[in-house]
Amino acid sequence: MLRGCERNPDWFIGLMRTLYLLRHAKSSWKDQSLRDFDRPLKKRGRKAAEAIGRFIRSENLSLPLVISSPALRARETTEIVLSSAGLKPEVHYDERIYEADLRRLLQVIAEIEDEKDAALLVGHNPGMEELLQFLTGQSRRMATAALTKITIEGHKWSRVGEGKASLDWLVTPKDLSEA
Repeated sequence: MLRGCERNPDWFIGLMRTLYLLRHAKSSWKDQSLRDFDRPLKKRGRKAAEAIGRFIRSENLSLPLVISSPALRARETTEIVLSSAGLKPEVHYDERIYEADLRRLLQVIAEIEDEKDAALLVGHNPGMEELLQFLTGQSRRMATAALTKITIEGHKWSRVGEGKASLDWLVTPKDLSEA
């Protein structure tokens, strides 16, 4: 047995976390009478979400927890991606993600149970791009349905901070169609 394990009950929890960020797929502006919150996906957005789901399946990504904005376009993106990926993780819809700024997204992440070594956050811009830049120091454009993989140093979600993560990759549906 490794020394120190008895004194540190958190020892078994990994030293790295994986955070996936997914921007919702392309939404429709066809019905101008709808509130922004109620806008559905376009046909193109549905296809993009399916492509991202197939990518997740092909990469055998572990997604024990998904936290999504409850806006219709984000809910639809979440449902299509998970269905296409063949996954049935724990899913939470959190109203704080809709129109969230960086501070609010960090609050959502800080509340993830430390037993979860990976999580997928489904949301909106500009918050998703701000979060990506804050965590990794990299300014990258997140097109609709873009998915990132971020590795976070540390064993507590509540300690996620500026520059303490690395961007492993960013993939878009366009990247997948060119492959």
